Parts: sequence; structure tokens; C-alpha cells
Amino acid sequence: MKIGMKTPVLIPAAVGLVVAMLAGGCSGKKNIAPGGAPVLVAKAVETNVPVQIDPPPVGHVAAFSSVTIHSQIGGLISAVHFKEGSEVKSNALLFTIDPRPALAVLARDQAQLTNAEIQFAREQKLFDQKLVSQDEFDTSKSAKDTLAATVRSDELNLSFCEIRAPFDGTTGSLLLHEGDVVKAPDDTLLTINQIHPIYVEFAVPEQFLPEIQKQMREKTLKVSVTYQNMTVPPPQGELTFVDNAVDMTTGTILLKATFPNEDNSLWPGQFVNVTLTLSELTNAVVVPSQAVQVGQNGQFIYVVKPDPTNTASQIVENRPVKTGIAFGNEMVVQSGLKAGETVVTDGQLRLAPKMKVTVKSSDGSATNSTAN
Repeated sequence: MKIGMKTPVLIPAAVGLVVAMLAGGCSGKKNIAPGGAPVLVAKAVETNVPVQIDPPPVGHVAAFSSVTIHSQIGGLISAVHFKEGSEVKSNALLFTIDPRPALAVLARDQAQLTNAEIQFAREQKLFDQKLVSQDEFDTSKSAKDTLAATVRSDELNLSFCEIRAPFDGTTGSLLLHEGDVVKAPDDTLLTINQIHPIYVEFAVPEQFLPEIQKQMREKTLKVSVTYQNMTVPPPQGELTFVDNAVDMTTGTILLKATFPNEDNSLWPGQFVNVTLTLSELTNAVVVPSQAVQVGQNGQFIYVVKPDPTNTASQIVENRPVKTGIAFGNEMVVQSGLKAGETVVTDGQLRLAPKMKVTVKSSDGSATNSTAN
């Protein structure tokens, strides 16, 4: 069932009957078979019907997280440890930047630090004996501390020679390859998208916002999506985000649904049709949409019933109804019809109240169905 579905305007049955009678008069023969007008029928059923936004909004798939990988130090790419387009785990090694320059700098600064520590140890003994001034002692200590910080920075730069994945994700196109020289931090090496889970972003008219907020306070709203050439069941997710402002340009509110996407059926950038289920009508009477006709007095349905004058025959009754919202190819009937009654779904144009009918199967052959 979808909010906003318009009732189709069909040709009134009376007009169709006049056309059929004129066509029969021209040939000089009756247009209705002796057993009654052939019709297709269906049973009105009682079922639970989801209330959904109509028309279904179009959304697009977005990565749950996305990061562009840059190097924090410059240098030669000595190794690439993954295949582009593959999935990688968090902290997996992606690139190795040639560590030899960083190792050389670290060795130099460690040597200088060792010498500064020796010098400071001497200065401290002399200071304790009051043979050097406070200023000389402070200068020696500052030189030692500065070189210690430099060594820590060198060790950090050495760790930057290994570039690792920040989270589980799927790698994109490799922009620099083994043997290329990377300039930090300007050069982009790679983009990683997290697709387990994954987002679907879509917008709905702002008039639906109060109902969405109301329903979200009571339960988790279910979302499903479909797309062209889909070969798997529609992915199922949950509404997890409502934007904090309405877009004043379009009058819509941005929503996000989260999908587990364990089978990779959704891909970032993909366009999808989104079905957002707000609530559910319980024990609703539902008929095929084509059973509902529109006449001068409003909507009606032809109901097939036994002929009171001949129990072997069936006739139709013109039944005024009030319909609700639609779901797929079916429509809810709010009043005028009970579950289990037989309704005409095809052949209404040749019918009139109390006219005899012959129930046909979908292949055109007569059936022995008995109407309620």
C-alpha cells in the first residue's frame, strides 16, 4: 500500500455497454454469449498491507566510510601489497615507502643523541661540583632533549614508510605504482570505501516528515531497494538517519538507510528505487486494482453472485465502494466489500447490474467457479 497513489480514471461501465450494444446492432447478432458475458474474476482477500511512500523515491548508494590514502612522507614506493579492487582488512599493509633514507636519518640523529647524552652527563657532574654555570648546564640539557625529540620524530617517519588500511574496505583504482616517487602529502595513492555495511541516501517530500518521525519513535522503519537487472532478492535495510534541515530549494528531507550488504549487491554510486515502509494496515480487504471502476456516482466494483432465479447461473451486482491506498497491483477496499467475495477483474465494459456472466479462466476457457 502506498501513500499518494491516485485512483485510475476508467470508462464508466454504462458507456461501455452502449458501445457494445451498438456494435452488436450493426451485425444484427447479440454480442453476449447465451451463458452470459465472459469475465475474469478474483477473490477479495483479507491481509496485512504495508503503508509505503508513493511514488518510491530514487536514491543512490554511498559508502559507509570513505578515505583517500596519502603518504605522510615522500619517497620511492618500493612495494604494493594488494590488488586494486580487492577487499582489505583493517591495518592491512598497503604500501611500503623505501625506508633507507628514513633509516639513515634516524641513525645519524641517534648518534648525535648519544653524544649529547655523554656531554650532558659530564656537564651534570661539573654542575654538581659548581664548576659550570646554570646557563651552561641548561644549554647542555636542552641540546640532549632536542635530539631525543628528533629521534622520536625520525622513528615516527620510519613508521610512515608502511601505509596501512584504516578500516575494512574495498580498494579502488591504484593511482601510483611500485617504482613511482610519491610527493607527500599532495599525491593520492588510493581510495578505500567501506561497503559492509553501506548507506542508501534518498530524499522524500517534507510532508512525510511528521509521520516518519512519529513512526521512528515507536519502531525501526524498514527500507528495501530495487534496481535494474536485479538478480537477487531486494536488499533489506533500516532507516538510520534523518537530516536536521529541509532542503529549501527542493522541499525535501534527506534520509539514509543502512544495509548489511553482505552479498555486495549494492555498490557506491549506484542508483536504486527505495521503498520505505511507514506502518502496516492489519486485516485489510484487498482486491486487484483493475477490479475498481469509476462511474458517475463514484467508485464501484462488479461483484459476482448466484442468480436467485436460477442457481446454475451467476449475475453481477454493481457495488459502490470506498477505496484506500494501493500496494503493488492491489488496492485496499475500506467499505462496500467483504473478504471472500468474488469480483470482476476484466470484462466490465460489457456489464450492467444483474446481467448474467460466465466466469472465464485467464486462457479464455469457461470455468465452473461458484461465486459467493
